[in-house]
Amino acid sequence: MSFVPFPGTNAPADEAWGDDQQAEETTARMSFLEHLDELRKRLVVSVCALGVTFLIAFAFAQQLYDFVMKPLAAMLPRSPTEALSKIDPNALKLLTPEQIKALKSVQDLGGKLIYTEPTEAFMLYLKIAFLVGIILAAPVILWQLWLFISPGLYRKEKKWAIPFVTLSTTGFVAGAAFTHYLLFPWMWKFLASFSNEYTLFAPKIEDVFSLYTKMLLGMGVVFQMPTLVYFLAKMRIVTARFLLKNFKYAILVIFVLAAVITPSGDMLTQTLFAAPMIGLYVISIAIAWIVAPRRKPAPAPAE
Repeated sequence: MSFVPFPGTNAPADEAWGDDQQAEETTARMSFLEHLDELRKRLVVSVCALGVTFLIAFAFAQQLYDFVMKPLAAMLPRSPTEALSKIDPNALKLLTPEQIKALKSVQDLGGKLIYTEPTEAFMLYLKIAFLVGIILAAPVILWQLWLFISPGLYRKEKKWAIPFVTLSTTGFVAGAAFTHYLLFPWMWKFLASFSNEYTLFAPKIEDVFSLYTKMLLGMGVVFQMPTLVYFLAKMRIVTARFLLKNFKYAILVIFVLAAVITPSGDMLTQTLFAAPMIGLYVISIAIAWIVAPRRKPAPAPAE
């Protein structure tokens, strides 16, 4: 990848690309204002795409709310009220059938998420729709990002557009799915297990969704590791041998990162965070080996 030269600067020559580089340098020169105008265009398209996907997601806000929050509420501990058992039998005889029915309808404490601000629940619907809108608009946003940086690329590098968008989108969706179906429910169940006869776990929906969003977006970024290695290997910056040689240091760094981003300090949750990172690192080694440019054999000396 080359840096886009500005007027009055001399672009460095790179013999590896030959005439293709000179042709690209001639057509890819953009002024600072042209860069800003191009950035504005890409941001406008990205924001419009996000706005459309947000409106689509908001139309299904109730279904999305149930999809995210209902499983979490089901895992919350309950504290049985046993209202009738706490009433004196003699006093119970004085109650009317309607009063007894009302006491029987008293639900157990717990098992529900709470909100304490008047607009908190409504804002949560908007945030869920916005989060889903980001996921749906991810291909368009990534494509606009590629279009913004493509003027500074050589002709051979521009062929990486489809792999970039495809791998980035797939990685983000895979990270989000891993968080929703495995990582967050397991951690949520662990945190809720500390509830006992003295304490009741009744979290606010704002706090729950904030933690959920951070973990989902964080794992979406972590799952970009194979995509990053793919392009670094294509540019011969990293190799499979280099990644394999530094595997033990990578494990150390992964567990340090897992300890930082893990909301609880237990070893099991930290390992659950680190496990997908280690798996992605192994996949990245395989990707680096597959996509690495092969060296052409040296021609045999003429006799």
